[in-house]
Amino acid sequence: MVSRNGALERAMSGLLRENPDILNNLLMTDEAHFHLSGFVNKQNMRYWSPVNPKELHEMPLHSPKVTVWCGVGAFGIVGTYFFENDNEETVTVNSERYVTMLEGFVEPQLRRLGIDPTALHFQQDGATAHTARNSMAVVREMFGTVISRFGDIAWPARSPDLTVPVFSCGGS
Repeated sequence: MVSRNGALERAMSGLLRENPDILNNLLMTDEAHFHLSGFVNKQNMRYWSPVNPKELHEMPLHSPKVTVWCGVGAFGIVGTYFFENDNEETVTVNSERYVTMLEGFVEPQLRRLGIDPTALHFQQDGATAHTARNSMAVVREMFGTVISRFGDIAWPARSPDLTVPVFSCGGS
């Protein structure tokens, strides 16, 4: 059986064959929402059961939260970056805020670590803020290879989010 992500697997396998050192130049990124009410986002966690427990789980529609971005590579962690306004209130990640974070935070952080962003393979998911035209233009200019929806290497729609930041930060 071929997985739904066969194209991604083939592309990554090809990259590894061509450049065995690619993992040293890969920056995996994602955001996570941390709810201040104690609610845990289980988007990336699944429990399969032979029976339907028919349980109803109620939660507030707009639970107070913080939204945090980070990037993880063999060279270390880039971040954390909190998406918030001047009053330190959490804001929605849109393409304008994403570009501001990339240009004003990520690129300077990488340069402080002695890393040339154009030498990196930059992985991001297919979130609208990431794949908007202005975001993709900045990402393509800033990084060597883009692994994303509409990137040099396509990140498939509805793919499992198996990046390091998801497992280390509880990303959503």
